[in-house]
Amino acid sequence: MTVWINSPGGDCVAAAQIYNMLTEYKGSITVKIDGLAASAASVIAMAGTKVLVSPVSMMMIHNPATFAWGDSAEMQKAIDMLSEVKESIINAYEIKTGMSRVKLSHLMDAESWMNANKAVELGFADDILHRSESTEDVEQPQIFMMYSQVAVTNSLMNKIAAKCRILQKKEQPEGRTVDSIMERLNLIKQHI
Repeated sequence: MTVWINSPGGDCVAAAQIYNMLTEYKGSITVKIDGLAASAASVIAMAGTKVLVSPVSMMMIHNPATFAWGDSAEMQKAIDMLSEVKESIINAYEIKTGMSRVKLSHLMDAESWMNANKAVELGFADDILHRSESTEDVEQPQIFMMYSQVAVTNSLMNKIAAKCRILQKKEQPEGRTVDSIMERLNLIKQHI
């Protein structure tokens, strides 16, 4: 299975659930980060058997955050909850990177942004995505609509000419004849 990630993150509980579902998959999972895997999206990326990052992608890890309201007891509950959430996130990073929990905690405290090389160096990714050397096996995209200025112009000119033929039966304003209009249209077509 291949999972493409380009996300600024989001809810850490939802990310944990996605991480768990992916790790339950019996086959191999290749995660490809082609833009950004930040915050909760970085946790999802850790579920990959193989994590590949685009040379121009980024990964970011940081401490979890929440909104809290209330007295000091409520604030302490929020602090305790965030500490536990941080520990659960560190579990995913530790499994993938093999780094110590203390080092991972410091990286999260610092809100660490990693380019592709740094993500590979620190073990958050396994390799950098490379272009295929061979283009023989690359499926060519189907082109369903082509734009051609000449084709559009000719189509419009044909519509104008058809309109002129309808007007041929009527008298032209300002003394112009349909034949003179048709001559001008043909001259324009030749120059396109």
